Amino acid sequence: MGKKQFKTESKRVLDLMINSIYTHKEIFLREIISNASDAIDKLTYKALSAGEALDRSTLQITLIPDEEGGTLTVIDNGVGMTREELESNLGTIARSGSLQFKQDMAAAGAVPESGTDIIGQFGVGFYSAFMVADQVTVCSKAYGSDEGWQWQSSGADGYTLEPCAMEETGTKIVMKLKPDTEDEDYHQYLHTHTLSRLVKKYSDYIHYPIRMEMEHTRAKEKPAGAAEDAPPEYETVKEWETLNSMVPLWQRPKSEVKEDEYNDFYKEKYGDWEDPLSVIHVSAEGAVEYKAMLYLPAKAPYDFHSREYQKGLQLYSSGVLIMDKCADLLPEHFRFVKGVVDSQDFSLNISRELLQHTRQLKVIASNLEKKIKGELLRLQKDDREKYERFWTAFGLQLKVGVVADFGQHKDLLKDLLLFWSSHGGKRTTLKEYAERMPADQPYAYYACGEDVAQLEKLPQAERIRDKGYEILYLTDEPDQFVIEALAEAAQGKPFKSVDDPEALPESEEEKAASEKKAQDNQDVLDFVQEALGDKVHAVRVSKVLKSGAVCMTAEGPITLEMEKYFQRVDPEQAKGMKAQRVLELNPDAGAFAALRAALDSDREKAGRYAQLLYSQALLIAGLPLEDPVGYTELVCALMQ
Repeated sequence: MGKKQFKTESKRVLDLMINSIYTHKEIFLREIISNASDAIDKLTYKALSAGEALDRSTLQITLIPDEEGGTLTVIDNGVGMTREELESNLGTIARSGSLQFKQDMAAAGAVPESGTDIIGQFGVGFYSAFMVADQVTVCSKAYGSDEGWQWQSSGADGYTLEPCAMEETGTKIVMKLKPDTEDEDYHQYLHTHTLSRLVKKYSDYIHYPIRMEMEHTRAKEKPAGAAEDAPPEYETVKEWETLNSMVPLWQRPKSEVKEDEYNDFYKEKYGDWEDPLSVIHVSAEGAVEYKAMLYLPAKAPYDFHSREYQKGLQLYSSGVLIMDKCADLLPEHFRFVKGVVDSQDFSLNISRELLQHTRQLKVIASNLEKKIKGELLRLQKDDREKYERFWTAFGLQLKVGVVADFGQHKDLLKDLLLFWSSHGGKRTTLKEYAERMPADQPYAYYACGEDVAQLEKLPQAERIRDKGYEILYLTDEPDQFVIEALAEAAQGKPFKSVDDPEALPESEEEKAASEKKAQDNQDVLDFVQEALGDKVHAVRVSKVLKSGAVCMTAEGPITLEMEKYFQRVDPEQAKGMKAQRVLELNPDAGAFAALRAALDSDREKAGRYAQLLYSQALLIAGLPLEDPVGYTELVCALMQ
C-alpha cells in the first residue's frame, strides 16, 4: 500500500510534541508502557462485558532491546487494534483511542466515563517514541479479530498501513532508535540496566508485570572431583524478570516507602515541580477499609482560584480507577489536597451517582477531613516555617471555609487560622493570642486595613497598644466576615474592634468626663455635621482616639471593610451596601482647636477644615477620596 499523509495539523502537532512537549526524552518509555497498560485494561473490560473467562495471570508487558539491530520492542497482550483503529488513532495526532474507549463504554452504560483506569487520554503519548526513534512500526491484532495489521512511520512524512501475520491478540511496537550524536545517547535505551531503572522510576505502579530478559553473571557449579581450592568459574545467564513492583505506592506499608518515592510520585502524577509540603498515608480498618495517600502542595496551582479548577481525589476500588476526581471525598475548605483513595468496599459496576451517596464514601470523607486537619495542626506545632508556607498558599481558602455554609465549619477550622499581629509583627493563631493575653484584658482586639504597615500607624489603635494589649491585624478580604462568624477568640474572649468606643471599659468618672466633652463641644459637632451633610451618618467626640485628630468608623451591621469588599466584588450591587459612616474627632488635638477657633472667627474657613478632616479620615480608613483634585485644591488654599 502507498504511503498515507498525516493531516497538516497533525504534522505541526507531531513536530511540536517531539521538540517541545516533553522535557526529557526518557519519558517516551513511560508513555509507551502506559498505553500498553491501557490496552490490557481494555481487554479485561471487554472480556468481562462479553462474559468470557480471562486468565489474568497471562497478562503482561514485554520489553525486548536489540543492541545489534538498534531496536527496542514493547509488546502487550491487550485488546489490540483493528485496521480502522490503527488509522484513526495513529493516523491523526492527538486523537486518543483510550479516550474514545472510555466514552464508548460510558455511552453503553457499562461504566462511567471516568470509571476505567485509562492513562492515555490525550492521544500524543505514543508519538513521544519519535523523540528517540527514526522509525516506529506497530503490529496489532484486535480482540475478536482474525487478522493483524502493521502501521509504520518515519515521522511527519506520513505512514503506511498493511496486513501482517500475528498469532496472538495484542500490540507490538518496534522503535528503530536514532543514531547517537554528540549531545544525545539514544542507544542507552537499549541497555537493560537503563530500561530497568526507567521502569522503576516511571512505571513501578503499573499493575501488570513488565518483563524483560536480564543478564546476570554467576559462579558455575564445580565439576565432580574438582579441587576444593580451585578458583570458581563464572558464566553469563539470561533470565526473564519482572521489573515493576505492581503494588501501588499507597498499598505499600508506610514504613517501606521512602520520602523520595512519595515526592517523585506526587510530582509525576500531578505535574508539580516542587516537593509537597507533607504526605498523609492512611491505612484504615474497621467498618470501612481503605487506603489513602494525600498530599499538601507547597503552592497553589495556577488555576486554583478559577472556575476551571476541579477538586477531588482519585478513587480506586481494588486498584481499578472508578473516578478521576471524586469531589465528595474533599470538603471545599480542603479542596487544595491531592491524592488517591483505594477501597475494596465499592463495586466496580457502581454508577457515579450511586457512588456519591454511599455510606462508605461519607465515612471515608469524614475520616480524611480529620486526618488533614490533624496533619495541618502537626505542621503548625512542629514545623512552623513549613506551615507558614502552606498558609501563604492556601490560608485564604481556610478563611473562606469559616464563613461558607453559614459558618458550619468554623469550629473545625478555627484552630488552623493565622492572623497578623502587633506582637512581633508575626502571624499568630487564636490560641497563641489568647495564651499571651494579660489577665485584665477584656476583649480580643482587632483592626482592619489594607496592610500591616498601615495598621501599625492606625490612630484608633494607639490607646489599645498603650495598655499593652495585643491587636490582630486583619488584612485579608474575608477577615471581617471571619471575625463575625467566630464571635469570640480562645478562652471565651469576645472579639472587639479598636474602632469600638466600648473597646476599653470606662469607669464612672471616665464616662462622666466623656459626656462632658461631648456636651462642651456639641456646637462644633453640629457645625461639622451640617457642613458635611449626608456624607456622614454622625459626627461625635471620639472615645477611640488618643493623640490622633480624626478617624472614620461605622455604625450598623456593615463595617467599612465590608463596604470595601462589596465594592471590589460587585461594584454595581455595592451601591446599596454602604456603611453608616461616623466621623470621630478628638477634642484634645490641635486640629480640633483650630477648627473651634475658625468656627468663632471664620465659618467659611471652618467649613473647609471640616471637609479637610473628613478627607483625612477617608484616607486613614483606606477609602477612596470622592474628589482627589478638590482635596488638593483645598489643602493648597488653606496653605495660602
